[in-house]
Amino acid sequence: MTKTYYVYIITDSSHQTLYTGITNNLPRRIWQHKNGQGGGFTYRYKSKYLVYYAETNDVCSAIAEEKRIMGGSRAKKIALIEQQNPEWKDLSADW
Repeated sequence: MTKTYYVYIITDSSHQTLYTGITNNLPRRIWQHKNGQGGGFTYRYKSKYLVYYAETNDVCSAIAEEKRIMGGSRAKKIALIEQQNPEWKDLSADW
């Protein structure tokens, strides 16, 4: 059985904070963020809106992509988000 890995970006309601993460269960991880179980950073900054994600079956590729995104500028993160989600909708709103 092949596992799927997700690299994702979540933000707060005013889009001030961008948090990049990786998981093998995106619905569960986003639920954790929305319910205050996502970790100190996302809890403190109320980051719970999924605005970007990409999936792969290769964990090494997922880790490399997370590092690439995290190491990029805010402008590059915004461009990545707007390429997939120009209206910055919460992609998990219907889950």
